[in-house]
Amino acid sequence: MVREKNDDKRAMLLGMGLDNEDGHVRITKGTNFRLLGGSHETHERMQEQAIKFNEKLDRRGRRLEEVSREEFVDLAREVGMPVLPDDLPRPRE
Repeated sequence: MVREKNDDKRAMLLGMGLDNEDGHVRITKGTNFRLLGGSHETHERMQEQAIKFNEKLDRRGRRLEEVSREEFVDLAREVGMPVLPDDLPRPRE
């Protein structure tokens, strides 16, 4: 079966919590985000940040696919999301 090429741009927030010690598997799925793992407190914080991030996007009338890297970093920092350093290799386009 051949898949048709889909040129629609898609973007997704991915949150990973690495401090889980209670054995629970925590997964939260949203329209444009996936949150995996973490302690109860960490996972809850990731949920709040993802929701606030999307509220800010909505107020700007934007979608995640439409924001530049700089705008993404600004929004993420406004809601307290940790952001990877700028000197990491960027994905190929």
